[in-house]
Amino acid sequence: MTPEPLVISDAASGACAKILTNSGFNCYSFQAAPSGEPIETLWAAPDFTSGKSKPSHSGVPILFPFPGRLRGSHLNYRGQTYPLGSDDGLGNAIHGFVLNRPWRVVEHLPQRAVGEFHASVDEPGLLRRWPADFRLVVSYEVAGSSLACEIDVQNPGDSPLPFALGTHPYFRVPLGSGGKADDCRVRVPAKEYWELVDMLPSGRKLPAEAARNLSAGLAFGQTKLDDVFTGLASQGGVVRTEISDPHSGRVLEVVFDDSFSECVVYNPPHREAICIEPYTSVPDAFELEAKGVKTGLRLLAPGGSFTAKFVIRLQ
Repeated sequence: MTPEPLVISDAASGACAKILTNSGFNCYSFQAAPSGEPIETLWAAPDFTSGKSKPSHSGVPILFPFPGRLRGSHLNYRGQTYPLGSDDGLGNAIHGFVLNRPWRVVEHLPQRAVGEFHASVDEPGLLRRWPADFRLVVSYEVAGSSLACEIDVQNPGDSPLPFALGTHPYFRVPLGSGGKADDCRVRVPAKEYWELVDMLPSGRKLPAEAARNLSAGLAFGQTKLDDVFTGLASQGGVVRTEISDPHSGRVLEVVFDDSFSECVVYNPPHREAICIEPYTSVPDAFELEAKGVKTGLRLLAPGGSFTAKFVIRLQ
């Protein structure tokens, strides 16, 4: 039996979010009503809540302890080999372990929900698949026309925890009825992108020009992307991206703190959404680090914690 979604809402503004707790604590719906009309900002497959569609293809998947791909099906780290599995169709591991597993609800208030996934508690077998134990605590809070998310990474074990964190939100276009998806504009303030070879970064950065010049904004109809952008411009410690709909005049802001140093932008094949995915590290970070490439991969000491935040806001 599929659990009922967790619902949080702001009665004053009419905003509402829904979270599927048995599939990665995935926030798959956020409706905001800045002008009185509820507008769905996130895209999810019609059968997502039934468990029949891939968790990585809807809503806001949480990607941990690695976002994107790691080369092959095993991680070789400090003399040990860890089986990751390979589920990207190319023989590589992808998107970590937490996006398709049940999470525990540790707090549920009218406007706020908090979920937790602790590897050694919730699935002890993962300790054979990663160099250290980990605990993730994710909160969602609705206020006005905004949905705020805070992700806290904790190392409860005795060994250093190597990790990277990402999110994979699907943003619906257009922003409301009547407009055209192709006319919406997407802006991400990125100077460069990582060259990909067989969908894995080579280690080279290239200028984000022409069809990848998202800093100036591109019409959705001109985008055909599955790229890892870097060189993100931040102000006051945050990176501001946006999707604007010229028909409705609405703007969806996606703001994340600059601990997310990379941003994947992806057009799913159905082209009913665009993904703006903040990552704290470039994919395949372990192999690139071995080549001397700075990736953003972190090593969290026992007892340590790391926090990252993002906000979705409809104007």
